[in-house]
Amino acid sequence: MKLIPVIMSGGSGTRLWPLSRVNYPKQFAELLEKPLQTLAIERLQKFGKSLIITTEKLKNLTEKDIIQNKLQVEKVIYEPEGKNTAAAIGLVCKYLSLTGRSNEVVGVFPSDSLISKKDEFESALKAAVSSAEQNFVVTLGILPRGPETGLGYVQVKERALNTERATEVLKFHEKPTEEKAKAFVADGHYFWNAGIFVFKAGVMIELFKKFEPEIWNQLDQLNQDLSNLPEVYSRLKNISIDYAIVEKLGSEQLRCVPCDIGWSDVGSWDALVEVTESAPFEPQSLKKKPVQLSAKGNAVFSKQQKNYSFIGCDDLIVVDTADALLVCKKNESQKVKDLVEALKVTDDKITKEHIFENRPWGRFEVLRDESYFKSKIIRVEPGQKLSYQSHEKRAEHWVIVRGEAVVTLNDKEHVLKQGENIFIPTKAKHRVHNRGSSVLEFIEVQVGSYFGEDDITRYQDDYGRK
Repeated sequence: MKLIPVIMSGGSGTRLWPLSRVNYPKQFAELLEKPLQTLAIERLQKFGKSLIITTEKLKNLTEKDIIQNKLQVEKVIYEPEGKNTAAAIGLVCKYLSLTGRSNEVVGVFPSDSLISKKDEFESALKAAVSSAEQNFVVTLGILPRGPETGLGYVQVKERALNTERATEVLKFHEKPTEEKAKAFVADGHYFWNAGIFVFKAGVMIELFKKFEPEIWNQLDQLNQDLSNLPEVYSRLKNISIDYAIVEKLGSEQLRCVPCDIGWSDVGSWDALVEVTESAPFEPQSLKKKPVQLSAKGNAVFSKQQKNYSFIGCDDLIVVDTADALLVCKKNESQKVKDLVEALKVTDDKITKEHIFENRPWGRFEVLRDESYFKSKIIRVEPGQKLSYQSHEKRAEHWVIVRGEAVVTLNDKEHVLKQGENIFIPTKAKHRVHNRGSSVLEFIEVQVGSYFGEDDITRYQDDYGRK
């Protein structure tokens, strides 16, 4: 089966707050044993190296995911800004056209979905590819587990599940009311729209020319090396592929493979409760086992080293991070999105950032942030190194607590082991390299007049950062 897997990676980080945030959306969050995006790429590796399309703001997270999990990726295309799925899919099609692959079949997959039934998924995908080779645009329709109001639906001609072949699509329906959702499920001809589409790149290009010529005319101006992407992308409109193309197609062009592939968009804390209760999960996942006294049905998600106990209360979901605590009733977690909107007014930063940040070489976590000093714990993955850099407004003290560090200070190398330390003066050029096979960790204490991440002058960087 020939297929070019395309991973669509974006998101606003609102529905799984406080773990997921604007700068740390759920496909990278440590919800299960591996991030959802890692699982998505691994799931598709047998079909070939994936293309990832994401935004510039997620570059650090994307590169770290690829390096740390040794993922096989053909290319990452970084959008200068998010312009919804029509622009992203159009950009992928233009890239494939520029590389001489317009006649190949493309599969578009969200980066943040979970699929637990591998064999059924591959069978459904095989049927979708077969129809796409006949120039149809194909979607996978997911058997509803109940009346879901947070998803769109696809109405098909044949009621029965059949992953051996695709069936005609009668109509797409937007997110319904609860009453409509119940009617859809009872009818049996309605399946969840999971945002998975399979098509020939050239077929989609012709559909853009027909239904969205304005978008395609702009994308068609892209240079071979995509060097003018920021200029072109700034002129594209923000619209989903469903509105722009798919919902305008008739049954003569559109097909659906109704299937039960164990799919979940993990779109709320209730959904994560369902996922972790219905299938085994690894001990690295967030879920804790609380002590319950005269209490039942409570769920805790946390990486904190704490005991969680409940007395006299039922069916609560508790999500605990280092800087935020969420408590909500089960079946109410869809309202987290509304909560985030309210928080943007009172504490916007907490909706966007964690106290930690991921980098391609590892991550750091802020321990204390005062007006007169800032401290961090910095983790460097095996074989990785930070940029060669200096700071204008701060000096730093480093204490190695795990592993072995090769520190370059003003062009001179120093090898430091656990318990040893070094002082980095203001304006001194410095970097740290983990040449070992295990993780390096060190405590950094900054002193000076300013501790912002923008006080960096880079002289050399393995990841092309300025």
